[in-house]
Amino acid sequence: MRNGVQAIARAASVLRALEHSPGGLTLGEIAAAAELPKSTAHRIVGALSEESLLAQSGDGRISLGGGIARLAAARQEGLGERLHPVLRGLRLQLDETVDLAVLDGSSARFIDQVPAPRRLRAASSVGETFPLHCTANGKALLAAMPESRAAALLPAKLPKLTPQTISGRTRLLAELATVRVEGVAFDREEHTAGICAVGAAISDGADPAAAAISVPIPSQRFAGNERALAAAVKAAAAAATGLLSQA
Repeated sequence: MRNGVQAIARAASVLRALEHSPGGLTLGEIAAAAELPKSTAHRIVGALSEESLLAQSGDGRISLGGGIARLAAARQEGLGERLHPVLRGLRLQLDETVDLAVLDGSSARFIDQVPAPRRLRAASSVGETFPLHCTANGKALLAAMPESRAAALLPAKLPKLTPQTISGRTRLLAELATVRVEGVAFDREEHTAGICAVGAAISDGADPAAAAISVPIPSQRFAGNERALAAAVKAAAAAATGLLSQA
C-alpha cells in the first residue's frame, strides 16, 4: 500500500511539473522539477504516456496529453447544469447577465450564462474564452490559486485591450492580493470599453478555483453600484461553493 501511495505521489509530481509548461519539458527538466531520479521519472513518464495522460513531441519534449483534457472536460461537464439555479437566482436578483467560467489553460472559458432581459446588456457566448488578466472572472480565478501558480499563467507581457487594461504584472499581482482578501474581483472597462464586471471564485473543495461567477454590466449601470454588486456576487459564489461541497 505504501509503495502504491508513493507511486501516485510521484506521478502527481510529474503532472504538476508539466502543468504550467504548455510547450513541454525534457525528461531531465521533469526529473529536476519533480525532484526525482531521472530513471524514476522515465518510468513514470512511460506509464502516464501509455494512458494518454502525457504526450511526447518529435523533438522529445513531453507535455500533458489528451487524456488530461478529457478528464478535465468530464469534471466540468455537469458543472454548468448543477450551478445554473444559482446563476438564475442572481440574474433575477440583479436583473443583469450572469456568467459561469472555468479555467482553460491560461484563459477563462464560459460554460454557462443567464442573459439579462434588457436591450442594453453585456453578453458573451458560451464556449468563448477571455484573457485572465483583464476580466473579473479571470482575476477571481487567478486570485483563488497560489500566487506562484497565478504568476506562471500570466504572459510575460500583458496585452492591453483598452486604455484601462492593467498591463504591468507587478500592479496586477498587487490587485490579486487585494482580491484574495476581499473575495471579489472587478473589471473596470479593462477588457471591453463600456463594460464593467464583478466576479468571485467558486471552490469545489478540491480546487479553490474550480469556477468563477461574474456579472458583466454596462458601465453606466455599474458606477455607484459596485458595493451592492460585489455583495450579491460574493453571496452567489458562496452558495455555489456550498452546493458543490455537498457532492
